Amino acid sequence: MGAPDWRQRLIGFGLALFSLSLDQGHKIWMLEVFDIENRQPVAVSPNLDLVLAWNKGISYSLLSSDTQMGRWGLFALSSILILVLGVWLWRSTSWAMSSGLGLIIGGALGNAYDRYAHGAVADFFLLHIDTQSWGRLNWYIFNCADIAIVAGVGLLLYDSWKGPIGQKSQLEANSAQDTGTLP
Repeated sequence: MGAPDWRQRLIGFGLALFSLSLDQGHKIWMLEVFDIENRQPVAVSPNLDLVLAWNKGISYSLLSSDTQMGRWGLFALSSILILVLGVWLWRSTSWAMSSGLGLIIGGALGNAYDRYAHGAVADFFLLHIDTQSWGRLNWYIFNCADIAIVAGVGLLLYDSWKGPIGQKSQLEANSAQDTGTLP
């Protein structure tokens, strides 16, 4: 593995800022300009509606809490995780890892800000499918921060599966050189 590169760090922190800005800009627009609260549900496609849901927990409303202590506990947990991810990004040795961590950090910051400012996270996108047998089946409601987090996790999985680009071929070349054979 290579040493951390300042360009990878810059890309990671840039993606964190981009995903945070996109998330917060979209939330401001949905809440204050589009006024989703009074217009919901808005059908975007046969399987996507825009709605407003305030999530007082984390993914799928886990650890949901209506108390101040619970709210601040989730905020503290989010803050600690963001700091840990920031250290990981600083030590990152691949572009995919840096990019993935940046997206996750930006998404986590967006949701943490909502939790701090509103006491809950604003979610807007509702995916669903209508069936004859079971009626409407809804997936969970999510926001731009959640999209960034999922994309970031996908990049981390890719990085762990593929490894840094060129690492395998360099290892093979080093091995071949050590044994005196051609790669």
